[in-house]
Amino acid sequence: MSEVVSLFTELAALRSPPGEEREVADRVTAYLRDLALEVDEDDAGSRIASNAGNLLTRIEPTAEGVPLFFCAHLDTVPPDGPLEPVVEDGIVRNAGGTILGADNKAAVAVMLEGVRRVLSEGRPHAGIELLFTPKEEVGLLGAAAFDAGRLQARVGYVYDQAAPIGEVILGAPHAQAMQVRFHGRASHSGMYPEEGRSAIAAAARAIADFRLGRVDEETTANVGKIHGGTAGNIVPEWCTFLAEARSQDETKLADLVQEMLEAVTFAAELGECEVETELKKSYRGYRFRQDDLPVRLASDALRQSGREPTFALSGGAADANVFNDRGLECVNLANGMANIHTPDEQISVDDLEGMIDVTLALVDAARNAA
Repeated sequence: MSEVVSLFTELAALRSPPGEEREVADRVTAYLRDLALEVDEDDAGSRIASNAGNLLTRIEPTAEGVPLFFCAHLDTVPPDGPLEPVVEDGIVRNAGGTILGADNKAAVAVMLEGVRRVLSEGRPHAGIELLFTPKEEVGLLGAAAFDAGRLQARVGYVYDQAAPIGEVILGAPHAQAMQVRFHGRASHSGMYPEEGRSAIAAAARAIADFRLGRVDEETTANVGKIHGGTAGNIVPEWCTFLAEARSQDETKLADLVQEMLEAVTFAAELGECEVETELKKSYRGYRFRQDDLPVRLASDALRQSGREPTFALSGGAADANVFNDRGLECVNLANGMANIHTPDEQISVDDLEGMIDVTLALVDAARNAA
């Protein structure tokens, strides 16, 4: 078993749902210190309700060029079974019937092994920083709590796209989440139904008026959670739902959110209910051109490692959204993981080893950019 596969399966066997990244953070820290690298952990954990903060390590440059940072998140979606990573026929999967955690521990393992190779081979580089974040899966919270001014590099990469190696993400959506809470009036549904005002009925009317799913080629909307009422024979006084909208176009997003808010207000008036709407923390999107420096470096690195780059827009967010919003240039590269967040999640040995080649080629391309 190769070094990167061994490291990945070790990491994948450790539980690290959002907020419980400590064990993985400790393993990553130990690995880096074994390479004689200093690791700094910030205080983000205490600010975002995690037992681990952001981990940052830096390798000083040995050549001219463009310094790079690489970022991966330590958390996974919560597993609902045992973590038993196995390698069968060149594929790594979880025999425990739940997620594998390739999102994003495959990237963690690749970045660690890539740095080990740079050091052991004495490979010239223009400066490398590694950043490992907690609580990405629940709103990019670790990256948002990190002081991006601590990074010396202005160009960086995340490997957080479930697609074949070679896909370069040129853009990710803007997003807005909302929590809507309807307040009606409770009454006995059999004896005095006319005295009640159903919060569930008002919420249902609002949701029915939403444009959900794929609104257009750039825009989506969803209602993902709803709860309310107290018993089957009581007109429900309360109902709350969580919704979100995303778009590659910020103006389209603003228009759709306003449309949803108006539907909520109308439904409350029609149902004679009160309503409270809270716009939740979201994130800003970004868009690169193919001739932008980080995209050019990625394209050169992919070709150097024998892969022709392809370009796409993502419907999801990654830590790259945070860094781009803060003035850095961070590109998301696909790393071959598949069926993420499901019991069928997997990644091939070839893709784990192939991303090592891509990482080393990025280091070379950044040095040659001088």
